[in-house]
Amino acid sequence: MSVADVKKSAQERMVKSLETLRGDLAKVRTGRAHAGILDSVMVDYYGNPTPINQVANLTLVDARTIGVQPFEKKMAAAIEKAIRDSDLGLNPAAQGDMIRVPTPPLTEERRKEMVKLVKSEGEDAKVAVRNIRRDANEGLKKLVKDKAISEDDERRGTDDIQKLTDKAIADIDKMLAEKEKEVLTV
Repeated sequence: MSVADVKKSAQERMVKSLETLRGDLAKVRTGRAHAGILDSVMVDYYGNPTPINQVANLTLVDARTIGVQPFEKKMAAAIEKAIRDSDLGLNPAAQGDMIRVPTPPLTEERRKEMVKLVKSEGEDAKVAVRNIRRDANEGLKKLVKDKAISEDDERRGTDDIQKLTDKAIADIDKMLAEKEKEVLTV
């Protein structure tokens, strides 16, 4: 294992942390309809919990309504029940073959709660990035201890890992600012 391997591993793990945060933030409601809101909903499909996007087609009917078109007509009731039972606070309404899921406008209080949730998700991502930095630095120290690299190489590697960490945290802050603005926009 070399300094380059440690840096590459740390960078890959930081990118995965950013992707995870991006996915988590996509699930936060903003008051506008967004098909990603339903990604966490599991439908009972012949006894197996199945993601909703594997049993139905999700579309945006308008700015505040998600359309759910089941692939099988008899699944409509199960999909409607799954959406209603999810903790998303959505109330679907069947309309022929289509299930319409209106997203209620967020109150000011709910928007502030969402901002807190977004900040919490961001803080978790920052902690994950810092843990990756710590692991990488420990990996470099182990290489020095095993006499695989010099202390100067370790110092340069540590500086490079700190730069990666700073960039990842700046990206997290940017994502949080964008999401916070999106949530607070009425």
